[in-house]
Amino acid sequence: MNEVEAPPALVEQPDAASIHRLVHSFYADVRADPQLGPLFDGVIQDHWQPHLARMVDFWSTVVLGTRSFRGDVFRKHMAIDGVQPGHFAIWLHLWGRATAAIFVPEVAQELQGVARGIARNLHRGYFGRFPDTF
Repeated sequence: MNEVEAPPALVEQPDAASIHRLVHSFYADVRADPQLGPLFDGVIQDHWQPHLARMVDFWSTVVLGTRSFRGDVFRKHMAIDGVQPGHFAIWLHLWGRATAAIFVPEVAQELQGVARGIARNLHRGYFGRFPDTF
């Protein structure tokens, strides 16, 4: 009889390993998405490994307070052409799914709130107004 391996237990306290897992899982979903994948691939091209390492540093700084990330997230994103309002909803959906698969609900919701704040600010930067939703 085949034994089905149980999924890993949900993480109660974020740590370096869970942030690494989150970032890599999330960006795998982003790359597979028919709308976000081409947008991200067009900007990142064949530099995915360095980008993932920077995103691990970013989220480790945000969540764990590691101060391992340095950079101007807003300015960097404002240089990307082709971003549409609907991209933010997709990004948030994928982030919500990734956080819920890894963390207990309270932690997942906290991470989703942070991501909504980031998305709101970037949306305002692109389109001159905060989004109606999220």
